[in-house]
Amino acid sequence: MTLLISTIESYLLYRDAMMLVLNKPAGIAVHAGAKKNDSLDAYFEELKFGLPRLPALAHRLDKDTSGCLILGRHPEALRRLGLLFQANQVQKTYWAIVKGHLAEKEGTIDLPLAPQSQKKYHWWMKVDPQGKPAVTNFKVLGETEGASWLELKPQTGRTHQLRVHCAAIGNPILGDRIYGDSQDAPQLHLHAYSVEIPLYYKKPPIEIKAPSPFYIEAYVSKLI
Repeated sequence: MTLLISTIESYLLYRDAMMLVLNKPAGIAVHAGAKKNDSLDAYFEELKFGLPRLPALAHRLDKDTSGCLILGRHPEALRRLGLLFQANQVQKTYWAIVKGHLAEKEGTIDLPLAPQSQKKYHWWMKVDPQGKPAVTNFKVLGETEGASWLELKPQTGRTHQLRVHCAAIGNPILGDRIYGDSQDAPQLHLHAYSVEIPLYYKKPPIEIKAPSPFYIEAYVSKLI
């Protein structure tokens, strides 16, 4: 996927003196990585809005995940955002369409995760009792005949956490080519729906919501 520079501002959900929040489209990586492919950070020049420095990523989303992506606009902003993420004070809510139905309609998945391989650029994960703690709260928002619409709230930030956790309980996310069946949908049905960021002292958290892509809305519209 190629993102045109002239359109990147159309993905902007929020802007102030400290940070930007984008509605990242699925199919484009946030940074080039080892393969040097087209990536979102290549277009950050268009998001300076008069500041001398480029904005920088405060966290990351998978290439195939859409939704709220937070950028810091200068070093102090990145430092403060980094501390908030380290302390798990940024509240993130995801929407996912998963295969099948869940026996419990609300609960917590508490399964530690570890890399499948020690190779440098191999990011696939697995459930491993010796791995790092990984906790996800979930709630079923609706169901169709063969799928469920979930609200997912990660309490930790492990690589591929939501994807592995959903697959581990028998409900892989539709379109997950790594942990599920890529034949059931052409796109990964995972969307970073909202973030709550307590960025400013003595002020309420900033809440931003990202409109979900059409392939998730196609399921959600059947349930409302």
